[in-house]
Amino acid sequence: MDPQRSAGVSPAVAGVSRPRFGSVTIRDRGRPPHWELDAGLYFVTFRLADSLPRSVLQLFRSERESILATAPQLGREPSADEKQRLAKLFSVRIERYLDSGAGSCVLGGPQVARLVADALLHFDAQRYRLLAWCVMPNHVHVVLRLFPWQELAEVVHSWKSFTAKQINKTLSQSGALWGREYYDHLVRDGDQLSRIVRYVINNPVKAGLKDWEWVRGQDAPTTAAGTPALPH
Repeated sequence: MDPQRSAGVSPAVAGVSRPRFGSVTIRDRGRPPHWELDAGLYFVTFRLADSLPRSVLQLFRSERESILATAPQLGREPSADEKQRLAKLFSVRIERYLDSGAGSCVLGGPQVARLVADALLHFDAQRYRLLAWCVMPNHVHVVLRLFPWQELAEVVHSWKSFTAKQINKTLSQSGALWGREYYDHLVRDGDQLSRIVRYVINNPVKAGLKDWEWVRGQDAPTTAAGTPALPH
């Protein structure tokens, strides 16, 4: 899935920070940090490799490192406020560029979008439960609850690995398709979940996409892939 990961090392193992804090595992593989909870509920975003200019990524990484520098110096994990600042940094800076339609936007083609949608749906109700998702032209949003003993890194890896191979084959191209990092947020309560689901299903409208098919969630329409919206 991720062509840039370390050879022979599972993404669920590489860079895992120990010890566990309760049931939460903190992962940081030189990417945005991931706070993973057993059977947790997550909002995940992954993007095409060409969707962000290098200058934007460098600025984001620099600000992220600045926010995260305080916690290790004090011998603790990042605080709730620091995590919130990280989430805002992503939502304000990164999402703005993604929604502007930067890069090749190959996910905008129906055949390619269907490949991604089918990959998300393949293990639904087996490894996780999908609550909402949206395939945008240059990025993907997913809200899911992991089943016990499933790890978010492995799930995202399977999506990216399979779809990268299939999309490159479909488009007769090669090379890294997805950006190395992915962004995730551990959903804490029902109110937060409702806001995130609304954001996901409204993302196409916000980005100016009309009659966008590749979206699921509460109040989202049935799409070409044939899966109905979740019930209220």
